[in-house]
Amino acid sequence: MRVENNSSSLIPHPSSLTVAIMAGGKSSRMGVDKSFVPFEGRPMIETVIERVTGLGDELILITNKPNDYTHLGLPMFGDLFPDHGPLGGIHTAVHHARHPHIFIVACDMPWLNRPLLEYMASLRETADIIVPRWTKWPEPLHAIYSKACLPAIEANLEAKRLKIINFYGKMRVRFVDREEIEAVGGDGRSFANINTPQDLARGMS
Repeated sequence: MRVENNSSSLIPHPSSLTVAIMAGGKSSRMGVDKSFVPFEGRPMIETVIERVTGLGDELILITNKPNDYTHLGLPMFGDLFPDHGPLGGIHTAVHHARHPHIFIVACDMPWLNRPLLEYMASLRETADIIVPRWTKWPEPLHAIYSKACLPAIEANLEAKRLKIINFYGKMRVRFVDREEIEAVGGDGRSFANINTPQDLARGMS
């Protein structure tokens, strides 16, 4: 893994960035589709959309249930490798995106921190992957991937190596560590997702 530690104080124009919201999970632990679980008075996915609107000039939705999301008015794409988990969703987003860098976020992350998102977007030209690392492990569903990642992702999908970070070793990776995250006002809550009713209850308490 080639780690890049260059930084930038400038946010490039959003026209060179695609934002993709992943809404392809089965929501088995929640019992209902997580995207539409009420969060602060509206479906959770609407909160996520609000947090990322304007970050790039293309916003797309990765889902295998397009009929459920038509009302959102977003371009939608189904998995090119069905039943290959989140890695398959990342592949679909990177494949279909109009721009060379794709910011991936999950539909069940309602506490996305906008200053952190903008800071990460400012770094996208410095590596193939820009990924935060609040603790020991990276947050691959709150990360930026370049089109250069496609061959490595496809190779892993074809080999059924579905853990997302397994292909990182073939790419230039720029970790955004805790000190940088805190410097722009972010915290670990930025990466919290809601998988169960208990998660939701704890998050709202």
